Amino acid sequence: MSDFSEQEYDEEQEGTDEPELELEAGEEEEQEDQKEEENIPEKTLTKEMVEDGLSLLCKTGNGLAHAYVKLDLKDKEVTDINILALYIHLRYIDISGSLLRDISPLNSLTHILTLKCDRNLLTSAKLDELPYLQNASFTNNRITTMEGLNHPLLEVLNMSFNEISVISGLEPSKLGRLHTLELRGNKLTTTAGIYLPNLKNLFLVSMESDSSSFITELCITV
Repeated sequence: MSDFSEQEYDEEQEGTDEPELELEAGEEEEQEDQKEEENIPEKTLTKEMVEDGLSLLCKTGNGLAHAYVKLDLKDKEVTDINILALYIHLRYIDISGSLLRDISPLNSLTHILTLKCDRNLLTSAKLDELPYLQNASFTNNRITTMEGLNHPLLEVLNMSFNEISVISGLEPSKLGRLHTLELRGNKLTTTAGIYLPNLKNLFLVSMESDSSSFITELCITV
């Protein structure tokens, strides 16, 4: 039996710091990014900013009035686009280069034909079915899922440089017109989940082209 008492052990340990765990470079960078995001100031899209970005005057659906249908909001660094729900006649929208985590206000804009949401902070591109949407781009976000992208007239979809590892949620019956799908720079290890009847162009490039476990580069044209 040891003569080393519990009290002596406590005294030995008192004032001793626990060893710090070293973080790998990737983990440190991720933590720094998270801290930066937490400190991002809120910036709400205003009526004045919207009006500055409007162009292309066209007739409205009933043909009895006119409205601006194109909106360019590139690099505005906004975090809140709730005001866009009021602009129901918009058809062409570019909100790239902002700090958006939520694009649900776009659900009200059922006349959208083209949508660009590149370079934001989105983790999902999920939207209600937009009946006229034909071209959509969500590159350089942090999207992890393909859910909520089943727009019946969608022809071109660009989801490059996101965090997608598994493809699921694409419904062939609702994506019958999709002919071009870009998934460059994701974390895919398989093309399982891509069952699209009229797909002609599929672009895939790995984030880690030196890793044999990732799809390195693939362009399929039918």
